[in-house]
Amino acid sequence: MRTRITTALVVLLLLLAGCSSGGRTDGGPITLRFQSLTWQDESVAANKELVEEWNAAHPDVKVEYVQGSWDSVHDQLLTSFEGGEAPDIIHDASDDLADFAYGGHLADLTGLLPARLKADIPRSSWATAAFGRGIYGVPFLQEPRVLIADADRLRAAKVRIPTPERPWSWTEFRQVAKRLSGPGRYGVAWPLKEPVSATLNLSLSTGGRLFHRGADGKVTVRFTPGDAVVPRTIHDQVAVDRSAPASTLGSSGSDTLPGLFGGRYAMVPLGFSYRQQIVQQAPEDFRWTVLPAPAGADGLTQGVSPQTLSVSADCPHKKEAVAFLDFLLRPKNMVRLALGDWMLPTGTQALKDPALHTRKHGWATGTALAARLRPAPAQSVRGYPEWKDKVATPAYQEYYSGATDLAGLRARLEKDGNLVLARYQR
Repeated sequence: MRTRITTALVVLLLLLAGCSSGGRTDGGPITLRFQSLTWQDESVAANKELVEEWNAAHPDVKVEYVQGSWDSVHDQLLTSFEGGEAPDIIHDASDDLADFAYGGHLADLTGLLPARLKADIPRSSWATAAFGRGIYGVPFLQEPRVLIADADRLRAAKVRIPTPERPWSWTEFRQVAKRLSGPGRYGVAWPLKEPVSATLNLSLSTGGRLFHRGADGKVTVRFTPGDAVVPRTIHDQVAVDRSAPASTLGSSGSDTLPGLFGGRYAMVPLGFSYRQQIVQQAPEDFRWTVLPAPAGADGLTQGVSPQTLSVSADCPHKKEAVAFLDFLLRPKNMVRLALGDWMLPTGTQALKDPALHTRKHGWATGTALAARLRPAPAQSVRGYPEWKDKVATPAYQEYYSGATDLAGLRARLEKDGNLVLARYQR
């Protein structure tokens, strides 16, 4: 009997010792699983190099790199959270965080973030990862939408070249697209396989917000005149001016590149990171340029959903996980990540790096837009993924294809959209 008691005490003491040493019952290092969604070769290499540098300098806190995929991340994370197998450090986008944050799956980083990192990232960027009173991710990379244009076509048409200081208005953009069009050739191609984020984010320039939060904190959809400018422009370019083809409305950005290279389209609105594909795929004699997106009543303002780094609520080593984030997002490291992904860093120090201000490949144009980037309209809206998939995507697709008019678009977004959102706000 005494032997059993002694053995039980020894086991209990070992368990307590294991708990007091941060879960390292075998005396080995802490291991943190970092799921990254990077996919471009340069970006994957940069992330893996930084993980190796961290591990070399921190033998007691090892980080394990895990490759994830943008295509399936929401469902994959939902499954892993429910199964208790979520990675410790989570790479995602800010517009995917709301349900996970409100659902208690992500750690509130408010009291864990170091002062340096808090101060380096602007308040507008932090707002993209703030839900309720907490901060549930660190926004670190962002991507404005720009116009990738055939420089020779623009010069031949003798159109005014817009700059961040003197951008085109949406009206002038429509006029230029008509001027660049001709038999078998279009001034612009709109790749709108995923129409919602493109439309909503560009609509910030015209005063559109779509989502409106009341005094009770509940969000409703209201389609105002400011929300109509961008979708009406796209619709009219396709259906009225014939300066944009209907055939690309269901395409991805990558699908339009051969047509751009071949002279079928003079301009394509794309995310900033598409420049890498253009550098890799464009014919040697293809001359291209990066132009700012058109400006509206609110200038060059546009919405973004930055890429984020979060910590799982179930992670037993949150301080160590945040320490790794702080290392990963030091200014020089943030620049490495931005260059690898061909995107812009959120950090003010990183944005000053000369490599991001060169005219080559349009870096300077993109960096000039950084101060005008704001949280995407749907950023903190619960139920946004369902609203986007079931209501907004088919509604915008029907409008752009001519199957419904602007009044029909408004009615669907407001009536059906508010029914969806109401279920998440009871």
